[in-house]
Amino acid sequence: MPDIHEGIIRFRQHDFEANRQHFKALEREQKPHTLFIGCSDSRVVPSLITQTMPGELFIVRNIANLVPMYRESGEFLATTSAIEYAVLMLNVENIIVCGHSNCGGCAALWETQETLDKIPHTRRWLELAKPVKKRVEKALMGQNPEAREWLTEQMNVAQQLCHLKTYPYIKERLKAGTITLFGWHYMIPTGSIYEYHPGSKEFKLIDQPSE
Repeated sequence: MPDIHEGIIRFRQHDFEANRQHFKALEREQKPHTLFIGCSDSRVVPSLITQTMPGELFIVRNIANLVPMYRESGEFLATTSAIEYAVLMLNVENIIVCGHSNCGGCAALWETQETLDKIPHTRRWLELAKPVKKRVEKALMGQNPEAREWLTEQMNVAQQLCHLKTYPYIKERLKAGTITLFGWHYMIPTGSIYEYHPGSKEFKLIDQPSE
């Protein structure tokens, strides 16, 4: 932990001091404009890749950036409750589902049953992406591992956007034009982000600011 402790000290002495007024304004409230649903992968840092400040993103992360379909339940629903709070209490204007290259969660969809039995809770969680695996199997004629990886990650993002539309309050806001959904595929080795376009069902490189 020494490196982390040193990081805390550097943050307090430099980054915090440089933005003291910004943090003061955040003392009693937050008004994030975007809900960012990302993978738990340590290589994906939402505020870094979006160059946003504290207070701008409401972030929920889990294995393979999955979104459970809407349902009412007495269970403890972490991702679902985060979505609910972001939309109904914080009134976010955007929701981003961000997948990434070399995603271990997506890769686990293709693991053997023996391997998955060692991680039963992860295996259960990944059932949310079962439709993705079926679509990839149907789309790929060959067994090119690189193509399968890329396609699985991108189709997974598109699938989770569909899951978001099962939430009644999101459907209402989409209809009213008060919320916008985005799907991203982040490439770790290049820093590039590809955005999903529902009309063409393609991911296109973000290489200029949106209008």
